[in-house]
Amino acid sequence: MKQYKYLLLDLDGTITDSETGITRCVEYALNHFGIQVDDLRELSPFIGPPLLDSFKDFYNFTDEQAAIAVEKYRERYEKKGILENKLYPGIGEFLAEARLKDKIVILATSKPEIFAKRILDYFELSNYFSFVAGSGLDGSLHTKTDVIDYILQSNKIIDLSSVVMIGDRKHDIIGAKNVGIDSIGVLYGFGDYKELSEAGADYIVEDIPALRKLLLEK
Repeated sequence: MKQYKYLLLDLDGTITDSETGITRCVEYALNHFGIQVDDLRELSPFIGPPLLDSFKDFYNFTDEQAAIAVEKYRERYEKKGILENKLYPGIGEFLAEARLKDKIVILATSKPEIFAKRILDYFELSNYFSFVAGSGLDGSLHTKTDVIDYILQSNKIIDLSSVVMIGDRKHDIIGAKNVGIDSIGVLYGFGDYKELSEAGADYIVEDIPALRKLLLEK
């Protein structure tokens, strides 16, 4: 097992269980178009990928409709949905130990950076992160590949073998592969073993104790 210096972590499905907030906000956006959803669990595939893409992929929205849907989503999210959220048990302790062991912890999320920072502040996790990267409200840094590449450039990281991306969806794994870094898929989030293995995750772990064992125990 490599000793990684830089730990890049996804947010939704890796640090926080955001299913309630995200699915309720997606429902709110769909209602604007007259679409009713009987079971919010049907909307869990929205957790992880860029929202704009998800509205087009899952509901065949046009570019214009998807843009409106994202606006409606954010209308509810910034007021209510952002805090309909909870930490996964043990993640705070994992982050604290990682910093004690001189790991550089970085947030890599497809969520708008302004929202991601509010969430870290709310859960009192901001001090564990040396850098926070997310998408822009203007659509910049749209994909996870864009976000990771931005992190590498901004932090002047040359040795890619010292970096690992940790996330729960295929987009985290694919983004890591696209820029040439290793990846760890976590099964306690919203992806499953099939999704993560087919995307090419270098490691797949069941839970946070297994993640700790993999990265923090020598």
